[in-house]
Amino acid sequence: MKKIAIATTFFVALISSFSVFAQEIAGTWIQIDDKTGSPKALIEIEKQSNGSYSGKIIKVTPRPGYTPRATCFRCPPPYTDQPILGLEVFKGLQHVNGNNYANGRVLDPLTGKIYGLKGRVSANGKRFILRGYVGISALGRTQTWIKSD
Repeated sequence: MKKIAIATTFFVALISSFSVFAQEIAGTWIQIDDKTGSPKALIEIEKQSNGSYSGKIIKVTPRPGYTPRATCFRCPPPYTDQPILGLEVFKGLQHVNGNNYANGRVLDPLTGKIYGLKGRVSANGKRFILRGYVGISALGRTQTWIKSD
């Protein structure tokens, strides 16, 4: 009986330790432009009551020669003509295993297009590599976000 108790305790400790290794993505992230390598915006990621994650723009980072739009351009409802600041740019992102997230949808407020979204957090939790794609992830673009907190 004592062996069963020890084995059960070990099993519970092992299972609970897996959640420790998953990096939490809630918080503020610096979005890095994949074309220029410069900071683009600050995104606040929140965990929703259903366990998925969403992200909204809380600050647009000015860059030389770039004038940010005030509203979402050619965006479908419910994003039509919404202000960029406070705009929910992704939602539905779910933790799938380890440091991997998937099944999200991301809005490009500069084109009004919506893409599939998946991502992976670095082992140290300081970088979030996100992939927006059409259909399959091979048809898409990757951005690296840096933890701001």
